Amino acid sequence: MELLQCMLYLAVLGVIGFVAGRLLPYEWLMENAFPFRAFAWERQGRIYEKLGIRSWNRKMPDMSRLLPRMMPAKRLQGRSEATLPTMIKETCVAEVIHVLLGLAALHCLRIWRGWGGRIVVLLYWLGNLPYILIQRYNRPRLQRLLRRMQKRKGSAQTDAEERGTFCADTDIKLQYGGGA
Repeated sequence: MELLQCMLYLAVLGVIGFVAGRLLPYEWLMENAFPFRAFAWERQGRIYEKLGIRSWNRKMPDMSRLLPRMMPAKRLQGRSEATLPTMIKETCVAEVIHVLLGLAALHCLRIWRGWGGRIVVLLYWLGNLPYILIQRYNRPRLQRLLRRMQKRKGSAQTDAEERGTFCADTDIKLQYGGGA
């Protein structure tokens, strides 16, 4: 009975987490401040490559594929300098929601006292942890890409201004592989 109660509780948590993630204002999330800024030991997300994140992150279920009309796309498409800040904020939203889901899951320890509740909480955390790691891996990479794009665009505009051929519609086309 406790297992069923925990499962029902966690299912309701998932729905609440999804809705909260869609409603969470981006202004509340500062991607360059604690807790979203990459810690020194993360080496701008490179530490996660040692965990093999490049091989398993695309195999994880993704809400943007399950509900494409409700979730922002996770792939860079076309001229994406304008979409990168949104994608960076989305990594913050996803990280917050998955951490909060894990913390809220601790209530299962009260629903099912003993080893059963502990196992449920552990499994739930193990299910959310990869998504937290993916956000912490992708955010610094997206931030670096955005800085590079802004720098290239800025230098292209400066070059055009120096040549006297500056146009406000100047655009740089960048090629990049699937995903960030």
